[in-house]
Amino acid sequence: MEFIVEKIGMSRTVSIPSKPVTLLKVKDAKVCEVLDSGKAVVAYSYGKKINKPLQGQQKKYNLSSEYNRFVTLEVANREAGDIDTSVLENAKKVKTSFKSKGRGFSGVVKRWNFGGGPDSHGSRFHRRPGSIGNCEWPGRVQPGQKMAGHYGNKKVTVLNEVVSFDPENKILVVKGSVAGPNGALGKIRIVK
Repeated sequence: MEFIVEKIGMSRTVSIPSKPVTLLKVKDAKVCEVLDSGKAVVAYSYGKKINKPLQGQQKKYNLSSEYNRFVTLEVANREAGDIDTSVLENAKKVKTSFKSKGRGFSGVVKRWNFGGGPDSHGSRFHRRPGSIGNCEWPGRVQPGQKMAGHYGNKKVTVLNEVVSFDPENKILVVKGSVAGPNGALGKIRIVK
């Protein structure tokens, strides 16, 4: 079973020893149509984007204007209506998939934890990559060479243990960390 969740933030349990936990809010979603493949078309709300294609989908599934995002998920429901979150009460482990924080174009010290050179005056080698190539043969930079470049903003999937689930507020507490900033949307999948 899959759910769309929003990362609230991190905390810790009040126990000895305490555990680091991440709080995830399960988004209110409606199952619009159950497909033959066992998956379903699910609508949820995010942002304010409304355009003609979205209005057509809302009209097709008889939804209010607050539901403005559509996704195909594997759900417990066998018919249209509110998404069934009761399966989360007995879940032991979940796979969480979020996009990591984007850090733009980063140098090798930040991106790959290179040591860099001395910080003293006159070294002219502080946070630079250093030598990158071979000698005369093969005379090119090898594939996979660690260099400066785009860092972050990639999908990261982590296996987390479920600590608790509050069905009234739809708050899922998982052990450990989850990628992405607070307020980020992601997907969770129950692992058997």
